[in-house]
Amino acid sequence: MPFTSSAIGTRSILALGLWLAAAAAAPAQTNAPAPEAATGRTAKSLGTAQRYMAAAANPLAAAAGREILRAGGSATDAAIAIQLVLNLVEPQSSGIGGGAFFVYWDEAGRQLTTLDGRETAPKAAKPERFLGADGKPMKFVDAVIGGRSVGVPGTVRLLEDAHRRWGKLPWAEVFAPAIKLAEEGFAISPRLNGLLALEKNLGKDSRAAAYFYEADGRPKAVGTILKNPAFATTLRAIAGRGADAFYEGKIAEDIVATVTGHKDNPGDMTLDDLTAYKVEERAPVCGRYRVYTLCGMGPPSSGAVAVQQILGMLETKDIARLGPGAEAAHWFTEANKLAFADRALYLGDPAFVSVPTLGLIDEEYIRERARLISPDKAMGKASAGNPPNKRALLLAPSEGVENGTSHISVVDGQGNAVSMTTTIEDGFGARLMTKGGFLLNNELTDFSFAPSEDGKPVANRVEPGKRPRSSMAPTIVFDAFGRLYAVTGSPGGSQIIGYVAKTLVALLDWKMDPQRAVDLANFGNRNGPTELEKGSEAESWKAALEAKGHEVRLIDMTSGIQAIVKTPEGYLGGADGRREGVAVGD
Repeated sequence: MPFTSSAIGTRSILALGLWLAAAAAAPAQTNAPAPEAATGRTAKSLGTAQRYMAAAANPLAAAAGREILRAGGSATDAAIAIQLVLNLVEPQSSGIGGGAFFVYWDEAGRQLTTLDGRETAPKAAKPERFLGADGKPMKFVDAVIGGRSVGVPGTVRLLEDAHRRWGKLPWAEVFAPAIKLAEEGFAISPRLNGLLALEKNLGKDSRAAAYFYEADGRPKAVGTILKNPAFATTLRAIAGRGADAFYEGKIAEDIVATVTGHKDNPGDMTLDDLTAYKVEERAPVCGRYRVYTLCGMGPPSSGAVAVQQILGMLETKDIARLGPGAEAAHWFTEANKLAFADRALYLGDPAFVSVPTLGLIDEEYIRERARLISPDKAMGKASAGNPPNKRALLLAPSEGVENGTSHISVVDGQGNAVSMTTTIEDGFGARLMTKGGFLLNNELTDFSFAPSEDGKPVANRVEPGKRPRSSMAPTIVFDAFGRLYAVTGSPGGSQIIGYVAKTLVALLDWKMDPQRAVDLANFGNRNGPTELEKGSEAESWKAALEAKGHEVRLIDMTSGIQAIVKTPEGYLGGADGRREGVAVGD
């Protein structure tokens, strides 16, 4: 076998041809708006490197990763440094107040490991958490703003766990770039300024208002030097004492006070919830697509399962011959519908829901689903299938709204790789800033607001200690000989699944370089209207798709894909032009 994993089951090892997929979890509403607003597109150049590469959503974050790699750090060291800098320069998307999924490839040991740092619901959480006094689901914004939506953050514990396993540099050393930036300041970017201008609720939090806005309520201008000494103090504490400095003591007490002290919408998180948080090692979801092997996160992530279902259905067609266009988009979006129908019914936290992962990615089951796709006519709304190994559970499909995120891709000088998707959920999370200088997530709104439907419980309902379903799909690709080939992933809420699947088709079928692949027009379907990226070449496919019966919507599709591809000469990297990132290395 080309590689092994302590977490891959026997069936996976013996049959990589199975469609092993697992899902990045959060309640995704089929017609939900983009999680972060579009702020324009920038032409990016293809990144090249010979020894190592880091790709992230902001140049300062990518540069921090390269700095760590230059110092002899591992891919894990670089990913930690990138995440901490992103907390400063891209605070709307991720940070230590949120959670993440971490997919790691150990080149020397030929081993793949996946870590779940997803947020958890407090022990006091109840299934009716997001129902109003009338018993109906709350409006999304009413649920988000305040402490009710905040899940127990997992990112810091995840970073420490990963560093303990695969870090090379001292823990404190990988904190240095972010501490320096927090103390000396950084220039507000055009995207951060634009999102602050569109944001209606962040300024209601006094700490966030003082940090991000002028006294008259205007967002601080592009180029303004933003310093965050409070965050530097937080980072120094964690650098000195480890993750315990975050989950116990003053930082933890401040998190709880911030969550429970919101005057209009308080939460119920306790210090016990924080100290009890644990990172979970999950079985990777690995499966074949043509000659490649794709690996990603298992449940509570729905991303890998759905991506591999989509690609498995596409393998029945010569997508390479079709190339990007309306015909390929038809097959792609119909496969999307079927994958999202299964996702809505079956995917959730495996500690609470029996997820038939092997059945959902079973090769024959996927081919059976593919036979439902007509070459000439769109199917309308798809229904969930009947996968093998399914238990007789009376569940109802769960929807919801899933939101903003960031993605990090790194390969180090020894060929080890990290694919990490990280989030605080909605743009700027719960709009709560701690005394420690970081924003808190609103991850609990990734649960289904309605705990039941027609008397049946939904798989992704709120429960104490549960992790909400996610669509995050950090992915590592291996070639036919089991060698590392690509590292990729994207933000974008429930649209992540389509963004990652599109990028993989572009890389593997259409042989695009990673910059062209990530910049290619986005298109997809979340078991509702077919979505084409407004202002892109995909607009020209509208008439042909409508002729097949698709209900087409032209919308902003603000992905943030980072992709690194290994070649005989080194590495090629692409960073999504819809955000501000770069792929850099030496």
